[in-house]
Amino acid sequence: MYSGREMILILSGGIGSGKSVAAGMLNEMYGFPVYCADRRVKELYEVHPTLLGEIERELGCVLRDDRGRFVPSVLAREIFAEGGAMEKVEALVFPVLKEDFGKWMGENPSGVHIFESATILEKEFFRGFGDLVLIVTAPFEVRLARAMERDNASESQVRARMRKQNIFMDISQLEHHCELPYVLCENAGTKEELRSNLAEIMVKQGLTKML
Repeated sequence: MYSGREMILILSGGIGSGKSVAAGMLNEMYGFPVYCADRRVKELYEVHPTLLGEIERELGCVLRDDRGRFVPSVLAREIFAEGGAMEKVEALVFPVLKEDFGKWMGENPSGVHIFESATILEKEFFRGFGDLVLIVTAPFEVRLARAMERDNASESQVRARMRKQNIFMDISQLEHHCELPYVLCENAGTKEELRSNLAEIMVKQGLTKML
């Protein structure tokens, strides 16, 4: 049980687990503000004054169109084509993201701040970041079906994306990736069941006392 005055709750989960749904529920139920790191990174490429230029210099390529607008597909292609490109990009992006999150916390006062990310637990830069980790889980076949329906994608496409999230292919590997206390939240059923599971966890972890 967490007993501090203010905390960062890391919310994560594999593709199709329902972590974003869970984040929305926690915001609705308790008013905890949610920082969606995966979405915010895409925004930072556009709005940060120097980040995109630094990435272009590091990779030695142009990531904008003729109008100066960021082209995500070009960055994705560069990362796929060049070994080590992902690490170079992350070395520039992660410090900016962490600083941005700190500013966001100051603008959104709360006893609990939720940092939602699908990949944070696999990133060395973020080891030890936060106070408590909440992992939303569901059986593989359930996650597969959800992702296929949500993204209108084929089974092979979703399976390929899932394989990149090694940590969620075998949940027993969590202890090797997570230095923080963590809890699992099952999301194999209805939204009402997920809501109930989240409420139980919040009470057990003492987070309802931080409203």
